[in-house]
Amino acid sequence: MSFLKRLFGGGGGDAGEPKSAAPAKQVEHKGFLISATPYKAEGQYQTCGVVSKEVDGVLKEHKFIRADRFAGLDDAIDISIKKGIQLVDEQGERMFG
Repeated sequence: MSFLKRLFGGGGGDAGEPKSAAPAKQVEHKGFLISATPYKAEGQYQTCGVVSKEVDGVLKEHKFIRADRFAGLDDAIDISIKKGIQLVDEQGERMFG
């Protein structure tokens, strides 16, 4: 499949960015909600998630994707949660700025 087809959403299969789906797991950490949203890419599960928090009455979200891929969904979920916790610990609300 060509690069442009993947970039603009052409073709099918399991390549590309995640589709909007329900989080596989959610945890709260220091007032932030961390959602693991790994997706299948090239036969493996890509580390992916969302960190969210309500700030001044507005829901703020920071989506992240990491290069880590795993054969098993459970491993990808666990690492996605750990990466979200790491983002919160290192950046806090600055990640929304």
